[in-house]
Amino acid sequence: MNASLAALLYLASGILFILALRGLSSPESAKQGNRYGVIGMAIAAGTTVLYQLPASFGSFFLALICIGIGAAIGIWRARTIPMTAMPQLVALFHALVGLAAVLVAASALLAPQAFGIGTPGHIHGGTLLEMALGTAIGAITFTGSVIAYLKLDDKMSGKPILLPNRHAINIGLGVLLAVLTLIFMLSESHFVFWVIALVAFALGVLLIIPIGGADMPVVISMLNSYSGWAAVGIGFTLGNLALIITGSLVGSSGAILSYVMCKGMNRAFLSVIAGGFGGETAAPAPSGEAAVETRQVKSGTAEDAARLLKAAKKVIVVPGYGLAVAQAQHALRELADLVKRNGAEVSYAIHPVAGRMPGHMNVLLAEANVPYDEVFELTDINPEFPAADVALVIGANDVTNPAAKTDPTSPIYGMPVLDVELAKNVLFVKRGMGSGYAGVENELFFRDNTTMLFGDAKKMVEGILRAAE
Repeated sequence: MNASLAALLYLASGILFILALRGLSSPESAKQGNRYGVIGMAIAAGTTVLYQLPASFGSFFLALICIGIGAAIGIWRARTIPMTAMPQLVALFHALVGLAAVLVAASALLAPQAFGIGTPGHIHGGTLLEMALGTAIGAITFTGSVIAYLKLDDKMSGKPILLPNRHAINIGLGVLLAVLTLIFMLSESHFVFWVIALVAFALGVLLIIPIGGADMPVVISMLNSYSGWAAVGIGFTLGNLALIITGSLVGSSGAILSYVMCKGMNRAFLSVIAGGFGGETAAPAPSGEAAVETRQVKSGTAEDAARLLKAAKKVIVVPGYGLAVAQAQHALRELADLVKRNGAEVSYAIHPVAGRMPGHMNVLLAEANVPYDEVFELTDINPEFPAADVALVIGANDVTNPAAKTDPTSPIYGMPVLDVELAKNVLFVKRGMGSGYAGVENELFFRDNTTMLFGDAKKMVEGILRAAE
């Protein structure tokens, strides 16, 4: 394959990636968008194997084996991963992208002639800069994503881990990376390259450990952006058009998503980019005597909820992480269908950070074949709550807390939330009175129009469904 044909195929794959992103912007076109992405990646990978590899059957065969192993693992995980573990899986994907950037940069440094970027001991200065940047961003993405995975999977505490003088340490490491990059460009030292990688690995850990669990959706989108920019750096190093286009799309779209998520959580965008945000304000979960709540709540049964829903003319469902944990989305859709057959209007309210990753609840509802035109974002659905006869909340804790609007001392104060408390009746399905992922008691529990339905979300929804039939 000649260079002109390879460039044309890389351009075609880039166009398909753009079409994929466009498709993923809407639930109705998401499947087609995924198809474009798969075809684009197949073209990019095939072109790389046929053009970039040396004219050696052994290298070609080894590449096919590696692609086959990766594809087999990907198919297996896609088919077996539960929806509740999807955020962890995405975090691991980002980690793999970051690690790949480091390893590709190291390979290019060790064998520049194989990549067409120079000869042993002499690589163009601009290429060295791109190599250092790709390595640094990739290393930060790798360790940061690993920490995010551990927090999301409860393998380490989701509470912020606040180191003394952490901002000064992070700034110092950032300055050190800039100095090391300059030294690397002047010396082309392999030792300095690995020091850059080690410093960036450490910085990735330090940027993410101060971030509390409630901020994890923003972390996921931020790391998504970082992984894209890492790919861009390596793409420039290798002169690979597909990597440059793909990385730019991922990096820019991830940055835009991070901005949207920051608005949804009342966070400063620049502090997200710098990392370590949220630690100052995230409250730990209450413990000991402080955890004792003396206020009374009104609890009800599935039969009580069924009576309210049967009499309702307008119902708004607010899904949250509790719905995902219980895998109650299919039972919820059946209940919604029954309510609609009784003549009521049913809508679903999605907060930008509901769940543990961007779009978590949208995917969950789509899995249960909930009609797309019944699903609304926060800004569109909030004006509808005062007219709702029933708001059915399933596990959505922090994003429904009125304290975000009324209590300046609350860690989530200023965060846009769903106006659930304005509905005539609120049914709140929850296992117990525990605080949400932000470690904050939900004031909605104690409102006069709120009825708590304690129990597993799936069993409770199924109980309501049986009582309503």
